[in-house]
Amino acid sequence: MNQLSVGWERCAWDAVGQPMSRRERAEARGSYLASIPPDIAGLQFDIPSDVAAAAEDALIEISRFDAELAASLPAADGELAPLAVVLLRTESASSSQIEGVTAGAKALAIATLNESAGQNARLVAANVEAMQKAIGLADDLSVGSILAAHRALMHDQSYARPGMVRDGQVWIGGGPTPHTATFVPPRHERVPALLEDLVAFCRRTDIPVLTQLSIAHAQFETIHPFNDGNGRTGRTLVHAMLRRSGVTRRLTVPVSAGLLTDTDAYFAALGSYRDGDPTPIITQFSRASFAAVGNGRRLVSDLTGIYASWQDTVPSRKGSAARRLLPLLLSQPAVTVAYVRQHLAVSQPAAQRAIDQLVDVQVLKQISTGRRDRAWIARDVITALDDFAARTGRRT
Repeated sequence: MNQLSVGWERCAWDAVGQPMSRRERAEARGSYLASIPPDIAGLQFDIPSDVAAAAEDALIEISRFDAELAASLPAADGELAPLAVVLLRTESASSSQIEGVTAGAKALAIATLNESAGQNARLVAANVEAMQKAIGLADDLSVGSILAAHRALMHDQSYARPGMVRDGQVWIGGGPTPHTATFVPPRHERVPALLEDLVAFCRRTDIPVLTQLSIAHAQFETIHPFNDGNGRTGRTLVHAMLRRSGVTRRLTVPVSAGLLTDTDAYFAALGSYRDGDPTPIITQFSRASFAAVGNGRRLVSDLTGIYASWQDTVPSRKGSAARRLLPLLLSQPAVTVAYVRQHLAVSQPAAQRAIDQLVDVQVLKQISTGRRDRAWIARDVITALDDFAARTGRRT
């Protein structure tokens, strides 16, 4: 066994009173094996030169894309459009999709308004908030900041113990007990020390950034510190580390979206890491970065075209509420009168007038009926975001 591979310990299991079939009960007899992840804070890693070179190229591409956006989509008032929020939202949606939680762009935009939305959309909206919190805490990378991100992500799901590490055994795959699981994370008593070790590793400055964040992510998923939300919280750690290293400053590059192009390879890479080989997970993150940047550039191009067509279509003068609303629609393509009032600091009649003007030129379309709680969507932006998601899930 090399220094990076997990160890194992035999643990007692009591299935008395737990409902299960005769076959499951037979499989659950006796003890089970739980993993013992190694401490990695002081380990050295011998990464093949071709893998290291690809990771460095991917990191350069991420940084270049981040810089490109400084000149993208100028708003009517001369400030940058909030494109970071658009990419953050698509990243969050993609992160959740890895775990089987999906929501279309329309549902997500409505959920962000706290309007009526399905459970999936609310979960993805919570993922956006969690990732924003992780990015905001990038300068204070600590166990506390990881717990804060989890708390934001799972704040209304008590079973997940939001903001607290798990207090029992969890397992991945298999049946109602850990005996037939695909992978059994460490006993919960080991989790606090393992998280402290992980944070110490994340703070190191002697490891290439993409290699470091790939290993950190795989280690986090191996520790599996929470009852639920481990995947999404672990991916926020990736973006916190990118910000902390200075690779990204303006936005979250949708790296998790790139991982979606081959989820089987991603999960296989996690398995290889647990067997002591970090090379596959580094390779997966490199490929994911290139895929994410390419897809992100396509999204930027689509949004740039939409914004330009709006500028030509809207007859209002520069600085009007209708024109000032346009860049907001790029990041929040569903709006209400209350939303427009708050974000443009205008009266209710002025907000309604701006919306009506954009409806007249087909920038906005009303999606709810009645005089109260009406909402409108920018269909072109919704389409661009859904196309982005469709490309994300396309295997290469």
